[in-house]
Amino acid sequence: MQKHPMTKEGADALQAELNKLKKEERPRISEAIAVARDHGDLKENAEYHAAREEQGLVEARINQIEHILSLAQVIDITKLPQTGKIVFGSTVTVVNLDTDDEITYKIVGNEESDIKANKISVNSPIARALVGKEEGDEVVVQAPGGNIDYEIVEVQYI
Repeated sequence: MQKHPMTKEGADALQAELNKLKKEERPRISEAIAVARDHGDLKENAEYHAAREEQGLVEARINQIEHILSLAQVIDITKLPQTGKIVFGSTVTVVNLDTDDEITYKIVGNEESDIKANKISVNSPIARALVGKEEGDEVVVQAPGGNIDYEIVEVQYI
């Protein structure tokens, strides 16, 4: 199986979620099922059915996280040589040369990308254009609405 890159931060967050699901949610749901079962007839017991449904969702998420982590190649950006080049895990500040808008992105794995948090997948058009470049370089990103010209302002390994 092919490994997928993941930042240490992303792997730690998934591990924390997994621990919470296994140590807190699983026992809580098992207790809710036991309490609901004590209420009698299971056919018309909404509490029981809701708890069983929640149990299924939690178990599915546990399996999903375990699978993701089993395929993760965890990369700690702080331990990589700081060459000034943009690599997986870098935090990059760019300025749009047409609008002068400045934005900072962190280049992460597919599983951790979150555009609202400015975490972009290493496979995104922006990240693909940035990887290998360094401060002061200009890049052209082919976006659905046309090409966007950026200048790289800062590269951080945080």
